[in-house]
Amino acid sequence: MHNREGLSPRKIFDALRDWRMWPIYCLGLVHMIPTGPPQIYLTLSLKNLGFNTTQSNLLVIPSTVCGLLMLLFAAYFSEIVNSRVAATIILQLWALPLLITLYTFNKSTSQWVYYAVITLVTGFPYVHPVQVAWASRNSYSVRTRTISASMYNICVQAGAIIYANIYRTDDKPLYKRGNRTLIGICSMNITLYILTFFFYRALNKARDRKWNSWSKKEQLEYIETTKDVGNQRLDFRFAY
Repeated sequence: MHNREGLSPRKIFDALRDWRMWPIYCLGLVHMIPTGPPQIYLTLSLKNLGFNTTQSNLLVIPSTVCGLLMLLFAAYFSEIVNSRVAATIILQLWALPLLITLYTFNKSTSQWVYYAVITLVTGFPYVHPVQVAWASRNSYSVRTRTISASMYNICVQAGAIIYANIYRTDDKPLYKRGNRTLIGICSMNITLYILTFFFYRALNKARDRKWNSWSKKEQLEYIETTKDVGNQRLDFRFAY
């Protein structure tokens, strides 16, 4: 298939039901939830701590710079270790201890201590680009890649709708209930990343066993005659 070939409804349906891509869609849905609410409520949280509008806007800058540096680190680390799971789970490992710290805060906590922690939370490693590339890599076809990129981003936007409703008015200013929810989701996400690692590793091992059981002639014949496409091909290995 080439880039200018149209997608029929049947082809779109076939790409959507590719269950090998579903773990990445699930991660797209939930991976930003632990850091989403602190990020979108950052300036409001700072105002609740007694900072004025100008101070709140200026105090957001360090978290933005930190997030930029951590984005570059996540992308570089992904290439160095050649593991998408290792490069993307760091967001959850970064957020979990900070969210636990936030949960322990009370009204007597210094506003600067709160600010330091919330800045680190919102300056998280932005792994979204790595996961987009991961979805593209595991699609292994123009058709699936086109749909998987769209589906992944739909899941990310759906996740944004979810985390926009975790911090509630009756829970401010410390959002104890909301932070407790974020801690639970972050713990769940770590489990999901680990399961995704073993999922793709199991798929690759199963294909290795079958592929290596064939002779060179059988492998060549498969490559030349197979009707398998994209990531269904037995000579394709998933990134994880």
